[in-house]
Amino acid sequence: MVVDTLRQMRERLRTDTELRLVTPAPASPDQLAEQPFTYHRPVPVDLWIKCPECKGIIFRDEFERAGSVCRLCGHHYRIDCLTRLALTCDEGCFQEWDADLTSRNPIDFSGYPEKLLQLQEQTGLKEAIITGSASIDGNRCALGVMDSRFMMGSMGSVVGEKITRLFERALQERLPVVLFAASGGARMQEGIISLMQMAKTAAAVGQFQEAGLLYISILTDPTTGGVTASFASLGDIILSEPGTLIGFAGRRVIEGTIAETLPEGFQRAEFLLEHGFLDLIVPRARMRTTLATLLELHQPCDWQPDQLIASLPAEDTPQRSGSACLDIIRQRKRPVLLDYLPLLFDDLTELHGDRRYADDPALWCGLGRFNNIPVTIIGHRKGRTLEENAHCRFGMPHPEGYRKAMRLMRQAEKFGRPVVSLIDTSGAYCGIGAEERGQGEAIAVNLMEMMQLKTPLISLVTGEGGSGGALAIGVCDHLGMLSNALYSVISPRGFASLLWKDPAREREAADVLRITAHDLSELGVCDTVVAEPQDGAQANLPATATAIQAFLNDALRSLRTRDVAELPARRYKRYRAFGTFNE
Repeated sequence: MVVDTLRQMRERLRTDTELRLVTPAPASPDQLAEQPFTYHRPVPVDLWIKCPECKGIIFRDEFERAGSVCRLCGHHYRIDCLTRLALTCDEGCFQEWDADLTSRNPIDFSGYPEKLLQLQEQTGLKEAIITGSASIDGNRCALGVMDSRFMMGSMGSVVGEKITRLFERALQERLPVVLFAASGGARMQEGIISLMQMAKTAAAVGQFQEAGLLYISILTDPTTGGVTASFASLGDIILSEPGTLIGFAGRRVIEGTIAETLPEGFQRAEFLLEHGFLDLIVPRARMRTTLATLLELHQPCDWQPDQLIASLPAEDTPQRSGSACLDIIRQRKRPVLLDYLPLLFDDLTELHGDRRYADDPALWCGLGRFNNIPVTIIGHRKGRTLEENAHCRFGMPHPEGYRKAMRLMRQAEKFGRPVVSLIDTSGAYCGIGAEERGQGEAIAVNLMEMMQLKTPLISLVTGEGGSGGALAIGVCDHLGMLSNALYSVISPRGFASLLWKDPAREREAADVLRITAHDLSELGVCDTVVAEPQDGAQANLPATATAIQAFLNDALRSLRTRDVAELPARRYKRYRAFGTFNE
């Protein structure tokens, strides 16, 4: 009996390894409102399935519990919109909007109405998207989910209209929008009317964002064509599942047009992240918690004084020479950005990309909470090992790094978050690629736009603040420096090389440039010297972090009393006063 059972299982495994999804029965809007969506499991044609990506064999139950993700290789199967709702929303909370919209046939395309009816019967959907209101871990939002089973999720009149109405109603109700895209692009059967949906949905997103509301766009497999080139790429934050196909023109079209073979992984989510067009790649198992964190970080926050930690008395530290400080900040165990972040902030979420060219690892940009206050964090990233430093180029940013930082700072202004910049760089990266992509222009734009931001800007030099590479994220309302930090017009080594033609004299240069925290305090540039432990930050990281917390507390407490509309004028007055001359 056991042998027969095993033989039958093997036979079924050889003959049927395909994944089939249950097609839910059509439901009325009232039924959708009354009944929570449930996870529709694959028909158990076998106890096992074979992954099409890695060819591995996995238990069907494990596969279903993992949200239709292969536990061996992480391949994410496509899922229907009802399953997506069940995985994302709080149970029983989804209320559908505009459920009765159905497509006409604007160009009298032969067979189109019949095709729509057939798909409605097969999928139980009226169209390729479901929209409505929901909550995600208690955070209420407007939600849209596309379904690639319905004409490959293509965008015709109804899809465009429902997305437009989603943003319009969310604007009226002051709700954030979370939208899962899954589409092959514009619906060709509706001709030019389908093309116009691109402009229509983009306009709706524009009005929504102009009102200062949050739009999170999630790209799922596939997101291509006119959907990629409209609402899907306009999120304040853009997420994707691993391995998602994302692009405008299809691979075969590109290869046929330019007669070249495209690289492996082209137009996949990982390719888009590397090239700066995604904030995060989020596995399906973490999507719900990631969305909840992002929604919570964008909730309105009143800066009450009792939300901030009490200031701590600064420890007296010696006023060292520039060369002595240079020796201390270059010690191998000197704390770097990633050492400080978890000690200073909660709910840390790194965001990536400049939306133009690439993601620059030399700048860490993201969100977090300082004592329950949402903040935007920008910081130079250095590594511990040679390999880590090679990856982030010793904290020397490219133009795309500065553009990424400015993108996040503009978001901070939009959502009323203070910006905290942690500076530790010898300067901006100098190289052919940096100059080709406009290093000087990127720094100049940051200097100009940071002056005009209507949100508090706080900067702290934790190690070395070198030249415009530091100032490009360092324009601020309140500047602090750790007591052994340095801030200079050029690195001491660069100064010695240019003026004395001898880079070996960098320690001498550090002494004559007046670049220590105490020097800059006397010159009126540094507002607060943050005391380090006697032997430097590396001697006691927790104590240093506590001193930085006290600094941030005092700066936030001071800035919260000011009208944000007045900050640019105050900032201009601050920098306008720098300079010494005879007249």
